[in-house]
Amino acid sequence: MNVPPRGEPAATHATPSLQPAGRTEPALRVEGVWKSFGQARVLRGIDLELAEHDVVCLIGASGSGKSTLLRCINLLEPVDAGRIVLQGEEITAPGADVNRVRRRLGIVFQSFNLFPHMSVLSNVTLAPRKVLRLSRRDAEERATALLGRFGLADKRDDFPDRLSGGQQQRVAIVRALAMEPDLLLLDEITSALDPELVAEVLNVIRELARGGMTMLIATHEMGFARDIATRVCFLDSGVILEQGPPAEIFGHPREARTRQFLQRIVEAGRL
Repeated sequence: MNVPPRGEPAATHATPSLQPAGRTEPALRVEGVWKSFGQARVLRGIDLELAEHDVVCLIGASGSGKSTLLRCINLLEPVDAGRIVLQGEEITAPGADVNRVRRRLGIVFQSFNLFPHMSVLSNVTLAPRKVLRLSRRDAEERATALLGRFGLADKRDDFPDRLSGGQQQRVAIVRALAMEPDLLLLDEITSALDPELVAEVLNVIRELARGGMTMLIATHEMGFARDIATRVCFLDSGVILEQGPPAEIFGHPREARTRQFLQRIVEAGRL
């Protein structure tokens, strides 16, 4: 049985199972996950479930553990304790095939991480060709359809430095989608954008939500989280302090720390 690291108390705000009735296995299950960097306990017993087609938004102050949680789910960071289960498979088990797991998980970061020496089309088709072994023709057909879907068809032959920040981030999202992931992880994808470019990226995420994509999103865009999420989780000091439907979290938060956080967001004009 997984236990917290020695000397640490058990998390006091474990979250209940939110598995829908009649479903035997959620799309993602995070059980008692702990993660430290040196002496800093960044995640302290995280429990979280996503059903198929859920859009779960992680909110909280910088340093609360949102990005670290996403990186642990994508296996970019090893967990210290606990386990992560993706569609019934424990991906944190010893001997798990990390590369195979990552084919099923798309992740998009704050920075776009596009290859500057490659065209948009080449950026999007690289992984499907190299990892999924698609033919050039099949990979390009898939990429062209996705670029067209998100208003980038005329940018397929451009290089990243010819694109706006919003366009680059949309290409990064398309690149993740080209792998046809089971779960999409989005880590503060609007944080590096000028304010006028934020809307075009958020509209892409709204389109994905309407299409049924399962997503776990770390975001500072509170209005967006309120509008798009099926569930909102408030993280504080490495613990999911409170979670529930957006109307409940933003309208009637139970925890004093959640109320304090949201009050500051309102005062800053961001909600």
